[in-house]
Amino acid sequence: MSRPDSVIVNTIVRQALVSAEEVMGANGLHAVLRSSGLERFVNNLPPNDLSPSIKTSEYAGLLRAIEDFYGRASKGMLRRIGKASFQYGVREQSALLGVAGVALKLLPERQRIKFILNGLADALKKSNAEVNAWVDESGERLAYIESTCAICHSRESATPICYLYVGSISEAVLWATSREFEVTETHCLAKGDEYCRFEVGEARA
Repeated sequence: MSRPDSVIVNTIVRQALVSAEEVMGANGLHAVLRSSGLERFVNNLPPNDLSPSIKTSEYAGLLRAIEDFYGRASKGMLRRIGKASFQYGVREQSALLGVAGVALKLLPERQRIKFILNGLADALKKSNAEVNAWVDESGERLAYIESTCAICHSRESATPICYLYVGSISEAVLWATSREFEVTETHCLAKGDEYCRFEVGEARA
């Protein structure tokens, strides 16, 4: 089933490119930008605003180019980019994430995780009204869900492929709790599921 090819705003693209360069280096970023048809961003980051930047399919194409460029190492690379992306968000977009001046230490751990997952969903919805993302707290494990995921847009896969999201959510939960939790993508739009679902599992020893 095809999904609408909506717009990704400048601030999200900038966040992705800054984070990718941090992990891959400038040469690696420039190579994947050229191979994905986004060479206009070589040494030319988009501004930090909410104006339209690229199509969702182009964003997914950039991430696919990283997979092609790094092969088997790309999963770990994309997770690292996801982690760097969340760190960038806290650094540069704390108001958008809703984390400025928040005293999370006063909350129980599950509430801290729920808070930051809702912050991720709300930030995306503020940057793009077409995003549909939410937190499921009905089960034993909290889960972050998005039915408009840009990472796997227009792609098909037998297994979940939103490694960047796994990295971002892992880093977000670490930031909120000061502990590392296992984050697993259990459903993926690329597999034909209705949404991408990321469960926050047990804390790592």
